Amino acid sequence: MISNKKALEMVDVIAEMFPNAECELKHDNPFELTIAVLLSAQTTDISVNKLTDKLFQKYKTPEDYLNVNISELENDIRTIGLYRNKAKNIQKLCKSLLDKFNGEVPQTHRELESLAGVGRKTANVVMSVAFGEPSLAVDTHVERISKRLGICRWKDNVRQVEDKLCKVVPRERWNKTHHQLIFFGRYHCLARSPKCDVCPLFEVCREGQKRYKANVKEA
Repeated sequence: MISNKKALEMVDVIAEMFPNAECELKHDNPFELTIAVLLSAQTTDISVNKLTDKLFQKYKTPEDYLNVNISELENDIRTIGLYRNKAKNIQKLCKSLLDKFNGEVPQTHRELESLAGVGRKTANVVMSVAFGEPSLAVDTHVERISKRLGICRWKDNVRQVEDKLCKVVPRERWNKTHHQLIFFGRYHCLARSPKCDVCPLFEVCREGQKRYKANVKEA
């Protein structure tokens, strides 16, 4: 595992590559963002945005989601994966918002994670994007590139990856860095076909070097 200083240098390079990275889930308020992030589990942001274009026109408040039968909500979101479970969690979440939080999305990690379908990653995204609180959410992209680059160990769990990144990156940069790391993983260091041949981090990337040596050996 590389030093914190080296890790931050890598993060700085990624920041230069994607200076304008931002949340790509379409939303107009914290409630819509929370629903969108919940829907995005194991689904692309593009698929979620296609769905929410119409969904957010029909459902604008927690009450709207509770005023329909679960089968109707399932049908409205059936184009994305795990739609039955997500529909169930959306209604549970909306009920909790009305029963415990006056219909408003809470602004603490603990309260957010008490909602159905909301784990630490979702809570971090909402805290960061909706409320501007320093948070560094770790999704599949962030976890993958952190391990490939050697910032974290391969055996580290998601929380350990988050803790490591939060030690490496200054707190005031957490929110922006979160999006920049996602963009790097989503558009450059892809899961199956990373763009190692044009990567400015290739020389210091343990995964890139491993792939290169394997290709040379095969040749």
